Amino acid sequence: MTTKIKICGLTRREDVLAAAELGADLLGFVFAESPRRVSPERMVEISAGLPDGVLKVGVFVDAPLVKVKEIAAFCALDVLQLHGAESSDYGRALNAYKVLKVFRLGGGHKLPETSSSSYWAALFDTWLPEIAGGGGKVFDWRLVAPWSGKRFFLAGGLTPENIGEALALTRPFGVDVSSGVESSPGIKDATKIRKFIAAVRKADKGDEDE
Repeated sequence: MTTKIKICGLTRREDVLAAAELGADLLGFVFAESPRRVSPERMVEISAGLPDGVLKVGVFVDAPLVKVKEIAAFCALDVLQLHGAESSDYGRALNAYKVLKVFRLGGGHKLPETSSSSYWAALFDTWLPEIAGGGGKVFDWRLVAPWSGKRFFLAGGLTPENIGEALALTRPFGVDVSSGVESSPGIKDATKIRKFIAAVRKADKGDEDE
């Protein structure tokens, strides 16, 4: 299986183009409070002319439904990533799009038993009490073992150096990286993106050889 690769927290045109050219499958743009936040207008500007097949992901945290729909239409988003406490009903109201629902693990937070039909996929990130995102921290990857073979993305502290081990342990549908390919918050490093994608593809090839 070819692992889907999502590069998230993009804020600059040159980083968007580099990620797409190097082989990212999904590009993430944060519309919630974050050092990587972009306005819808900025997102449209920096994502213009992407190759066919590259999916544009909007990241939201407990935003009003009407606002999410407005931004999704304006930005021509393909995937809506819900990073807060959004309900299944909330997800169903967005079924015109692929919905990627985030579940934060650690700190007593448990893995969901099954994937809701409201969601295109789940995303497992690290729970931190002070922020909605994973903060570049790794959680215990063994926690996702019950989801083996199901559609989920792995996130939280992934880097070019640890992604091979993470993939060997979890075998996810996709991976999501932000700070692990940055030189500073919101500023991506093309060399790190290249190394990350190469490491994922090397791990994929290893799976095929087994």
